[in-house]
Amino acid sequence: MVTSDPVSLNHPVVVGITGASGAVIARELIDTLLNRKHSVIAVASNAARMVWQEELDEPYNQAYAISDLFASIASGTTPTAGMVIAPASMNSVASIAHGLTPNLVLRAADVTLKERRRLVLIPRETPLHAIHLENMLTLSRMGAVILPPEPPFYLKPLDIDGVVRFVVQRALVALGLTDALPDDLQYQDRQR
Repeated sequence: MVTSDPVSLNHPVVVGITGASGAVIARELIDTLLNRKHSVIAVASNAARMVWQEELDEPYNQAYAISDLFASIASGTTPTAGMVIAPASMNSVASIAHGLTPNLVLRAADVTLKERRRLVLIPRETPLHAIHLENMLTLSRMGAVILPPEPPFYLKPLDIDGVVRFVVQRALVALGLTDALPDDLQYQDRQR
């Protein structure tokens, strides 16, 4: 189970980016964290870098190579404020659920779970079959938060950016970096 201790703003948030579609979510998450003065350690799989280039028309620059299992975030002795994987491919979800950690994104997620830190997964796949669902259930039982990037239809978002902002703000709440969604993203009682 995940610890309920308050998240330290002094510790970095790890952002893992895997090869599913949805690089815009990762970029918005990183930008939002940096704008809120949080330290960020981002690492992307090789497939994620290709998707980033394809979807965002810009190269992905990373500090850590995906194969760098000697990076600080590969060790539980390095304190972090938790981890978000956005987007989380079903391959990555399956690997994390079964303790397979051949790369830095997966190892960092494994460390996050074993240290009882908050792990938020934003899965990108539809439709889902039984194995996908069982893997996510396994991770949920281990304390991970499964946060599908669902549009907030009741808020009537005008564009994709509104949906992405909502998902990112939900991830910040799930990480414990904020107590609640911004007022404009909360459901309000309708006047009768």
